[in-house]
Amino acid sequence: MTKEPRTPIGTPTPDELREQVEHTRDALGQTVEALAAKADIKAQAKEKTAAVKEQAAEKTALVADRIRTQTRHAAQLVKDTTPDPVLHQADQVATVVRANRTPLLVAGAALVVVLLLVRRGRGRR
Repeated sequence: MTKEPRTPIGTPTPDELREQVEHTRDALGQTVEALAAKADIKAQAKEKTAAVKEQAAEKTALVADRIRTQTRHAAQLVKDTTPDPVLHQADQVATVVRANRTPLLVAGAALVVVLLLVRRGRGRR
């Protein structure tokens, strides 16, 4: 902007008026963009959804990490406080269960059926 003196009655010079007009156009453009963004509800909903998803993912990861840590800690406490013969026997039982999974599942299902039949029979008395 050139520093031309103001006119004697205090009105701005043509350069000052051009600068004011340009400044006003910029401000008006920014205002229109802001209003358009506020009116775009679909875009706002998408942004909010994305933010909530990200926040949920972060919290889920944090909780999962805490659970893993606490589980490891609890398992270590059990190992530290359980006598070796009990741990050895539990390991053997787990190995047998893994090897005989199908018969054990069938036996468990049969037990559930028997319990349901007994319960049903008692209800009719």
